[in-house]
Amino acid sequence: MKQILKYLKPYKSSAIISLILTAVNNAFQILLPAMMSLIINNGIGKNNIDYVRRMGSFMVLFAIISVVLGCISSYFVSKCSMGFGKEIRRAVFVKTQSLSGSDISDISTASLLIRSTNDINQVQTIFQNVIRIIVSAIVMMIGGTVMSFLMNKTLSTILFCVLSVIVVVVFFVSKKIIPMYDVVQQKMDNLNKVLREKLSGIRVVRAFNKSEYEDERFDKSNNELATTYVKINRIYAKVLPIGIMLLFGIIVTLVYINCRQIMALDAGLYREQIANTVGNLQAFIMYVLMIIGAITMATSVLVMIPKAMISVNRINEVLSREPAIKETENTKDFIQRGTVEFRNVTFSYPGDDVDKLVDASFTINEGETVAIIGSTGSGKSTILNLMTRLYDIEKGEILVGGINVKELSRKSLTSSISVAQQKTMLFSGSVKDNVRFGNDEVTDEEIVRVCKKAQADEFVEQLPEKYDTMIYQDGKNLSGGQKQRLTIARALAKKADIYVFDDSFSALDFKTDKIIREALKEELKDKTVIIVAQRIGSVADADRIIVLGEGEIAGIGTHSQLSQDCKLYQEIMKSQLSKEGLENEK
Repeated sequence: MKQILKYLKPYKSSAIISLILTAVNNAFQILLPAMMSLIINNGIGKNNIDYVRRMGSFMVLFAIISVVLGCISSYFVSKCSMGFGKEIRRAVFVKTQSLSGSDISDISTASLLIRSTNDINQVQTIFQNVIRIIVSAIVMMIGGTVMSFLMNKTLSTILFCVLSVIVVVVFFVSKKIIPMYDVVQQKMDNLNKVLREKLSGIRVVRAFNKSEYEDERFDKSNNELATTYVKINRIYAKVLPIGIMLLFGIIVTLVYINCRQIMALDAGLYREQIANTVGNLQAFIMYVLMIIGAITMATSVLVMIPKAMISVNRINEVLSREPAIKETENTKDFIQRGTVEFRNVTFSYPGDDVDKLVDASFTINEGETVAIIGSTGSGKSTILNLMTRLYDIEKGEILVGGINVKELSRKSLTSSISVAQQKTMLFSGSVKDNVRFGNDEVTDEEIVRVCKKAQADEFVEQLPEKYDTMIYQDGKNLSGGQKQRLTIARALAKKADIYVFDDSFSALDFKTDKIIREALKEELKDKTVIIVAQRIGSVADADRIIVLGEGEIAGIGTHSQLSQDCKLYQEIMKSQLSKEGLENEK
């Protein structure tokens, strides 16, 4: 818990105040049964109505003070627990941002989501319960024990003999139930994983008519979770009646013994002594209920603690993880802005024995348009992942702006590169918000201009509120081609030194593809442009083309050169277009 508790530091004062107020609040509650006993003993027993009124007024005052303290305590408890959860959530989010692609793949996106939500909520809840319930239980048990002994030592001795039995029973029940909560957490994670996969892939599920199969997967995970909970509740169902029976048995036994004590009183002192005994008995029974209630509350929280500790460990796995990619202490600035160079780069993804790149070497000069083409899995996107340092290489060097990427700060590297990714990702917000995502200083006029360059203005102008129209998460209310055009516009709005278009024309028709490429050629004529594509028509007019085949560079040159000299490029051409079709596309 040490690593987690450091995030409580900003709310330390609130936590201390809540602890003090909770303790004082419970102290006032402990005094109320004793005051009631005095009313019976000294007021009703002696027929002193003024004493009853005076002491009753004090009881009302103490009750009001207790309510006020309880409200104030709840405020501070909520403030520090919610703030505690907020700080942990922020720390996990920031840590996740610093992780490399291999780190995220190792933990998995689904698991990171669960750790950032469910697990943090578990820790936040248990912290709140510890302050509220455990502190109350401790004060109630200690105060109730002391007061019960003051009321009647004989009955207190009998009480604690019985409570010892209850504690032993609770210990063995908890020992059996606590490990089952570990299983519950695992089942819950699995259920969340299945549910997330089904919701995020609902279109694929319906397209392949796999709804029944996914329903069976969900039902299986759901039933496993329900079965585990049923087992736990069955244990509670067996134990709870026994606990209630013991509770009422204690009360009946104590009342019976007290009645025997009353019957043994001296007749001359009968009225006064019976009043004292009845008053003490009333207070004693309330203290008994107080002690048993405190034990019950403490037990319920103690059972939750192992479950929360599982969440703490899962959160700590993220917070304590050392990123696979680290920045050097003395980062360097660019020497030649816009240049990219690969020197004998060999790379394979973590856990994969096959090299995605093998001894790759090439140079992209400032202001040059270079295309990368190859079959699926040839290593095109891998080059971009390495260039933006989502992964680190095992062999070779990668230089951006004349500096090894390992010596550049992440901020400097990412600010110099603007990427339109293969998988389009739009955020919930307006069209303007999405285009402005990479550059907050872009004006509305500039947004309209880059949207025209990306051929996005034609559909944006038809939207209900045009550029202020809200886009759903991941662009659910747009088509694939519309999302790609907005992604291209967002890349243009960033104003970088290097522009990367990672197969970002794949959802466009040939005509729109050609118009956008011509617009980009004019817009980015002095910038370094890297185009990754599978279509020959999308790369034919590049200054140079890099041909990849199974991680190796099969050829580098212009379209005309590769058409004559590169066998793999010729095969790609033949598989896609006739010579006449290619000329028409150009």
